[in-house]
Amino acid sequence: MDETYQVYINRIARLTLPSTYQVQLQNIHKSPKFEDGKAVPFPGYSAITPPGEEDLENAAFYRHVETVQQQLLEQLDPGLFIPIPPRSFHLTLADLIWDSAYKVSLTENPNFDRQLHKCIGESFQNYKQAVPQSSPSQLQLTGLILLPRALAVGLVPKGESDYEKILQLRRSIYQNPGLIGLGIEQQYYFTGHITLGYFGEISPDLDRDRLTNLLLAFNDRWLESEPQVLSIHQVQLRKFDDMTNYKREPDWPAIAF
Repeated sequence: MDETYQVYINRIARLTLPSTYQVQLQNIHKSPKFEDGKAVPFPGYSAITPPGEEDLENAAFYRHVETVQQQLLEQLDPGLFIPIPPRSFHLTLADLIWDSAYKVSLTENPNFDRQLHKCIGESFQNYKQAVPQSSPSQLQLTGLILLPRALAVGLVPKGESDYEKILQLRRSIYQNPGLIGLGIEQQYYFTGHITLGYFGEISPDLDRDRLTNLLLAFNDRWLESEPQVLSIHQVQLRKFDDMTNYKREPDWPAIAF
């Protein structure tokens, strides 16, 4: 289901164009994952890089992302942007299950969590067999991207081999018969990004032209500076209770990248 490397690069590049911002800003919505600036319950699982507070290899990258987040918060209209804690910054490699689908699965199958853990462990082993030589994949920050209910920094793999390893991991997960049997399937193309925060109240007087120019100013700054690179050293199964906390136990599946 995922795209070729060049198609991916072209798609992410289009997401940072002024014309794209102008269209997308007509369709942004308040996120239901936050209420009065606070995260509401939204449980589930995903396969992600270690959250920012634990990912020491990428400490400098996440400091830069935090600076961008704070600068945006200072310049955006009050209440429009709800920042997430920098300690929870991460890259999602594979969405698994969340919210009502997870709650229903857990109700219908008390062993769901244990079975999910087992299947992800198998998927990681399958990946290791397919890609026996591990080395970090590198992704470069390309610009700010708008999601329907969130604002993020977009990432593009530095080379095709970096991208192919990501695709192989996703195939190992989404083509696992055990996971399919648990009702987990691929629903989205891979779009590498670090979420900075979610949209709060959208004022009817929101100046979308000003916001477009603000986003473009950040992108121009990155074009003129040294590339900001995230290295994927490890991918882990993480459980979240909301969009600010991603936890795991020491024996949960993880794999060096």
